[in-house]
Amino acid sequence: MVRLTMTQTSSRITIDTPIRFRDFLPEQSEVVIIGAGVIGIFTALYLARMGKCVFVCEKGRVAGEQSSRNWGWIRTHGRDEAEVPIASEAGRLWREVDTETNGACGVKQIGTVYLASSDSEMEELVKWLPIAENYGLDTRALSASEVQDLFAGGSTHRWVGGTCTMSDYRGEPWTAVPAVAELARAVGAGIRENCAVRVLDIAAGRIQGVITEEGRIKCEQVVLAGGAWSSLFAHCHGIQLPQLSIRATVAQTAPAPEVSQFNCCDEELAWRRRADGGYTLARTGHHGFFLGPDAFRHFWKYMPVVRREWRKTNPRLASPHGYPDGWRTPRKWEPDEQSPLEDTRVLEPMADRSYVTQMGNLFAERFQSIGRPNILDSWAGMIDTMPDVVPVIDRVPTVEGMIIATGMSGHGFGIGPGFGRVIADIVAGYSLDHDMTRFRLSRFTDGSKLVVGSSY
Repeated sequence: MVRLTMTQTSSRITIDTPIRFRDFLPEQSEVVIIGAGVIGIFTALYLARMGKCVFVCEKGRVAGEQSSRNWGWIRTHGRDEAEVPIASEAGRLWREVDTETNGACGVKQIGTVYLASSDSEMEELVKWLPIAENYGLDTRALSASEVQDLFAGGSTHRWVGGTCTMSDYRGEPWTAVPAVAELARAVGAGIRENCAVRVLDIAAGRIQGVITEEGRIKCEQVVLAGGAWSSLFAHCHGIQLPQLSIRATVAQTAPAPEVSQFNCCDEELAWRRRADGGYTLARTGHHGFFLGPDAFRHFWKYMPVVRREWRKTNPRLASPHGYPDGWRTPRKWEPDEQSPLEDTRVLEPMADRSYVTQMGNLFAERFQSIGRPNILDSWAGMIDTMPDVVPVIDRVPTVEGMIIATGMSGHGFGIGPGFGRVIADIVAGYSLDHDMTRFRLSRFTDGSKLVVGSSY
């Protein structure tokens, strides 16, 4: 068992976080994983347990970007139907690694509750109930009085009802993925921070290795799990991946009285109880969006989700310097020159202060007995999203040995171990337990109609 506690890494991960993983760069590995977020680290863990030689290259810090900047929800509730069985497995796997890391992942079963402030919103929520029933989940609808009972009379907001799945969990993102990384390393995976993969070494359409900023690693398979950077890296190799990124702002409150332990959200506010006694707050479905070359290139693919989400989108005319879709960000570079991946070690967008103010106001309106919470910190992350809000988990047909695992669309933390195990099986050539048709790369080019999934 890896002996870790949450206090060892109980602060937010940034570029100033000391390097913890600096394993020797090998000359050869069976598999190289690009990106040490939740997907890359869990894939490494399960590959190492299969006896595979696997090395993870991370340009910045383990979980330095969205994998430590999310809400911390581990849920099946409300997911795209194709994700439900994988998310169900992920809950079990999260419990396992939490035990193996002595509770360092902070996993706790608390349930997820979606709340409706209007009859029309309630009608939308109950549409998901047949999916839950089909997969045997303990999901049910809540009446207005049952919602009030959940908060023991502590809420002054009048919701008309809701839906809940009480078998869902929460985790603590600041500690969880680094703890799993320690576990992966303990069973043989290599991990190196501050080591960007610049380019793939490809010959005759097959992976021969990767060229990192510190040298070449010979390998036959590569997993691209680069989060918000995946599309830029793929584009450098002529692989079209219609992925964009949105900015999501999150806030941390000081310890406050408990109104509920659930993962909760309505149409305006999302909140969950933290292990430190405070709350994690976010605006439900609200995000910022920076316009760049890829935004215009993929505009028509995103029209269905734009039509649905435009009222909750705060656009900006240009990405800040160093962002993956920045106007001045290079789209091509050579193996012997510094890449954009090294220019921005950790993508750390500024929190949207207006959203933070709104979070405090909305929380106070819902829980007047507590009032406006004391906001200790706020931050933002760039969420890698796809036109249908569903990930890509697939082999690249034009590059033998390359697997893309990206576009988690804000849902990656909770489902991370489930997808990690699936990707490990793909790498190993094992038969898969889940239908992965929904996650194929070719859905953007084969003429299929894109069906937009859940945004939160």
